[in-house]
Amino acid sequence: MERPGAGGINSSECENVSREEETSEEFEANAMDSLTDMPFATIDIKDDCGITDVPHTNWERSKENERISKDQIKKRKKKQKDYQPNYFLSIPITNKEITRGIKILQNAIIQQDKQLAKAMTSDGSFHITLLVMQLLSEDEVNIGIGALLELKPFIEEILQGKQLILPFQGIDTFGNQVGFVKLAEGDHVNSLLEIAEAAKRTFQEKGILAGENRSFKPHLTFMKLSKAPWLRKKGVKKIDPEFYEKFIGHRFGEEMVHRIDLCSMLKKKQSNGYYHCESSVVIERERTSRGRGRSRLSAEHGG
Repeated sequence: MERPGAGGINSSECENVSREEETSEEFEANAMDSLTDMPFATIDIKDDCGITDVPHTNWERSKENERISKDQIKKRKKKQKDYQPNYFLSIPITNKEITRGIKILQNAIIQQDKQLAKAMTSDGSFHITLLVMQLLSEDEVNIGIGALLELKPFIEEILQGKQLILPFQGIDTFGNQVGFVKLAEGDHVNSLLEIAEAAKRTFQEKGILAGENRSFKPHLTFMKLSKAPWLRKKGVKKIDPEFYEKFIGHRFGEEMVHRIDLCSMLKKKQSNGYYHCESSVVIERERTSRGRGRSRLSAEHGG
């Protein structure tokens, strides 16, 4: 769902600035079986081509290649089956107007059902998730940091010197299980989608398992029933739309994107409530000769 050298910062400073789709096993199995069922698999090529004999080594090589292919498929399926994201790329939400509005929303829901207090997203951890991934070792984390740095020029190309501003308005849910503030429609959505796709491509090219089966839908989560599994035993199986109906069209404010973080889902959060940050790409404002601002990216690194 939180090294490089010059320009790096430690984790406290970071704190202050705040699958591919899984291949169907049945499809793969059928694909392998269909190869052996093809007509050319059993044709005697000696009769068709006038060849008097076929070296036995060719047949052995074919069987060996088939065995290797099956082994590779098994390894790929196991790797995908074991895919459990534990890191993610985050855009932190720092606009006080937005966070204040979310707290008002959360409190309004809790007043209607106090049990839901444990399902609320905690202060300091509001964010937009760009990409999830699995990093299982320190070496893989370092590869991930390198991929984030390589993402910088793609972000620069997408933004073309413009500031990325994300306006939030309204409420929605995923299956009445996850409540989130919606990102309003506009050109900023396309820019965000392009950045997310570039991130996915960059990390996967580094050999990192990254991405999800479902399509990317940017959202700002404020509550999850899964945070309090015991609620189901008490009869709370969904988020009642009546709890947030007064906020359906509420304007929460705009977030000026200033940073993209590589965060751990599992490591201890920072004292401000935000996720442990391994490294960041900072989108800074620089002044042009005419006094106009342009987006410029720099790297930050957490310890």
